[in-house]
Amino acid sequence: MSNKSRVCQEFRQTVDQDRRALLRLGMLGAGGLTLSQLLQFDERSAQAGRIPDRERSVIILWMRGGPSQHDQWDPKPDAPVEIRGEFAPISTSVPGIQISEMQPKCAAIMDKWSIVRSLHHRKEDGNVGHSNGDQICFTGYPAGPSSDVNVMPSVGSHVARQQQHMNPSMPAYVMVPRHVPGTGSAWFGPAYGAFETIADPAADGPFKVPNFEMATGLSPDRIRQRQQLLSSLNRSSLSDVQMAAADKFQDKALDIVTSGAARQAFDLDAEPRSVRERYGFMPAFDPGDPQRCGSPNWAQRMLLSRRLVEAGVRLVTVDLRWWDFHKEGFDSQRRGFLPRFDQAYTALIEDLEQHGLLEKTLVVAWGEIGRTPRINANAGRDHWPYVFSAAFAGGGVQGGRVVGSSDRQGGVPKDNPKLPHDVLATIYRHLGVDATQQYVDSSGRPHPVLPQGKAIDELF
Repeated sequence: MSNKSRVCQEFRQTVDQDRRALLRLGMLGAGGLTLSQLLQFDERSAQAGRIPDRERSVIILWMRGGPSQHDQWDPKPDAPVEIRGEFAPISTSVPGIQISEMQPKCAAIMDKWSIVRSLHHRKEDGNVGHSNGDQICFTGYPAGPSSDVNVMPSVGSHVARQQQHMNPSMPAYVMVPRHVPGTGSAWFGPAYGAFETIADPAADGPFKVPNFEMATGLSPDRIRQRQQLLSSLNRSSLSDVQMAAADKFQDKALDIVTSGAARQAFDLDAEPRSVRERYGFMPAFDPGDPQRCGSPNWAQRMLLSRRLVEAGVRLVTVDLRWWDFHKEGFDSQRRGFLPRFDQAYTALIEDLEQHGLLEKTLVVAWGEIGRTPRINANAGRDHWPYVFSAAFAGGGVQGGRVVGSSDRQGGVPKDNPKLPHDVLATIYRHLGVDATQQYVDSSGRPHPVLPQGKAIDELF
């Protein structure tokens, strides 16, 4: 093998390892703004008393499976027992608002967060289940032939495309730990997919993101030298336009993989033990029934999201699965899901506030569907797309509010109905993403970022 071929092969192997997920990132300038324009917009925002868009972030706490509206945020104490369930409502710090007794910490800081109780899926979308619900909630468009595969770019991919240039040293879009249905980039291509941590923040032991691990004996400078050499070897086979795009993309990926700021942000072990304990350490799965305990790493995933937005990540989606209680639902929620969410969610809100990030960071906790009003024969609740709830905090949200309501059985919206598209519109507005922008798919058809939806003003 010639020296030229050997260098090319070695470079490709090394960089492919280190930037496997990073190649999904958007390129500098993809949003069409120069640095001087960006600074001008920031100055105007500051003069108007508004937080500049480039300082804003979103954390999506994705409660995949469909949390029960009755058992968490929309109790029905006056309904028959086969509907109201086993949990009693408790008062919160805001008079007139009650939530489940399984959320006492959330109740104590109700003034810092709010609830939307009238979310629902459109009738034309049919009997929405998990994966097609995922697609609608992350893209605003119905699922395609395979509901696990995106046919339209996700909210995070739009954020990456329009806003990656705002903080070149950090990925704009991060999944903790990895993609779930609905979060893909579709025909935008891998450049606008999420940076996946792959590694899962664990209760004990070091947390290391594999995409930051370099091969033995390599340094950032040596990787860049190889990149430059490979670029020079490729120029004979690529046009000037193609070469410029490839150079810019490789530079972006390597900026992140070799960035000290990025490495520091993902260094969860740098957090004080007291902070990690406030979020909570969760035991491993119940070997008899994993559903009863849920993920052992929820809380630490949520803590990592705070570190990431603090470092300038625009959108972090945290996988909090699996809220799918078809059987023994009350036992599962009592023993694991609700107390753990109660502890970690309140820790996140308080942690963001202590770090001066709560006004800048919109936190949305929700799932793709709700649960049936009537309890089934297995002490669980089944899929129900006709009404569900979501929690909102930070990002200018006024705490202590309830938007919309469900009927007396918690089966359909009673007033002020909201769609998942409205949640997406709220996220886009907070970040400053142009939701009316149209992009052309691989077949040449234009599509708006969001086909419908209006930001939920009542929260603000």
